[in-house]
Amino acid sequence: MAYKKVERPELTLGEKLYIPAVLKGLGLTMKYFLKRKKFTRQYPEEPTVVPEGYRGLPALVKDDEGRVKCVACQMCEWVCPPEAIRIVPQELPGDNPVEKGPKEFDLDTLRCIFCGLCEEACPEEAIFLSREFEFAGQSREEMIFNKEKLLEIGGIRTQGEKKWKKEANAGFSRQGPIR
Repeated sequence: MAYKKVERPELTLGEKLYIPAVLKGLGLTMKYFLKRKKFTRQYPEEPTVVPEGYRGLPALVKDDEGRVKCVACQMCEWVCPPEAIRIVPQELPGDNPVEKGPKEFDLDTLRCIFCGLCEEACPEEAIFLSREFEFAGQSREEMIFNKEKLLEIGGIRTQGEKKWKKEANAGFSRQGPIR
C-alpha cells in the first residue's frame, strides 16, 4: 500500500499562542450577547405557553363510557427505565368486557424522567403524557400520584382503541392455531 505524507503548514507566533483565536471567540460571544432581545416572563400572572409535543406529567384516562382504559397489563411498568410506575392488578367484578384492571396505580413523579416509553408501550392507549408541568409537593409522599390523581389529570379520551367492543372486532376472524 502506498501512502502520501502530508506536510503541515508552519504556525505563526500568534497562532501558537492562541490569543487571536480566543479574542475572536470572545468577540463573537459578545456580539450575540449584546444583540439578543431581553425579556422577562411574569410567571404566575402570565400563563406559560408550552410547545407542541411537550412531554409533561403522565396521566391515566377513561373511555367515553367512564371506564378506566388501563387493563393492568403492566407493560408500562416493565418498560419504565427508572421504575417510577407500580401497578397492582385485580380482576374486575361482574359482567365486564375487560378481565382485569388496576387496583393500585402509583406514579413516582420524583423518579419519572418523562421519556414517553410508557405511552408508547401501552396497547390500550390508557396512559398519555399530558401538558401538565406545574406540580409541587411538600414531601416525597405527596409526589407519588395514585390512580385517582392520575385519572383527574388525564380526564376522558373519546378517540383511540376500543378493542373490547364487539363492533370493533366484527370483521375479525381467525382460522387454525396461532403460530
